[in-house]
Amino acid sequence: MKATLTLMRRELASLFYSPIGYVVLAIFALGSSLVFYIGFAPGNHATMRVTYSGVVWLLIFLAPAISMRLVSEELSRGTIERLMTSPINDVQIVLGKWLAAMLFFAVLLSPLVVQIIVLELAADPDLGPIFTGLLGLLLVGCLYLAIGVFASAATENQIIAFLITVLVICCLTFLLFFLPTAGFIPPSVRSAMFYANVNRQFEDFNKGLIDLRNFVYFASMTALFLFLAIKLLESRRWR
Repeated sequence: MKATLTLMRRELASLFYSPIGYVVLAIFALGSSLVFYIGFAPGNHATMRVTYSGVVWLLIFLAPAISMRLVSEELSRGTIERLMTSPINDVQIVLGKWLAAMLFFAVLLSPLVVQIIVLELAADPDLGPIFTGLLGLLLVGCLYLAIGVFASAATENQIIAFLITVLVICCLTFLLFFLPTAGFIPPSVRSAMFYANVNRQFEDFNKGLIDLRNFVYFASMTALFLFLAIKLLESRRWR
C-alpha cells in the first residue's frame, strides 16, 4: 500500500507539472462553464442535468489526454524496467498510476462545484439529482481512466495511447448507441448492448436514480480494464 501511495504522489505531481494537464483543466473549465451558462437562463429548471450531460461528452477526449502518458512515457524513456525491478509489483504500478489520474480528475471537476454553488444561490435546486449526477461523473471517470491506463500500457507512443482510448470509449458510447437500433440485431443482444452503453448507465445517475446495476457496471468494467493493464505489464517481464 505504501509503495502504491508513493507512486501515486509521484504521478500526481507529474500531471500537475505537465503542460497538457493545465490545457485539459482549462478546456474543461471553459467547456463546462459554457454549457452551464447556456442552461442557466430565466425560466429553465434549476438543475445541473444539462451541464452534466455535456460534460460526459467532453470526457471522451479529456480523460484520454490525462491518461495517455501514464505508462507509455515510462516505456518510451526506458524507465519501466527500473520501475519493474524495484520492490513494487505490477498491481501496485497500475493502481498507483490510476489513483493519481483519479485525483487529478477530481480536481478537474472542481468548476462544477462552483457552478452548483451559483445555482444554489440563484435558485432552489433539488440537490439529490445534483449529487447523484456528480457521483455518476466520477464513476465515468473511473472507467475512462482505467481504459486509458490499459491503452497507455499497450504502447510507448502517447498519441497512439490517446487514440486507442478514444476508440474504445467511442465503442462504448456511439457504437453501443446506434448499433442496437439496427434491425438485424436480435432483441436479447440489443438489450445487452444498451446495458453496456456508458451514457445510458450515467443517465440514471443524472436523473437522480441510484441503482445497484449501475454500480456493478462501472465497477466491473473499471476492474476489467485495470486487470488487462496489469496483464500487459506482466507480459513485458517475459520478453
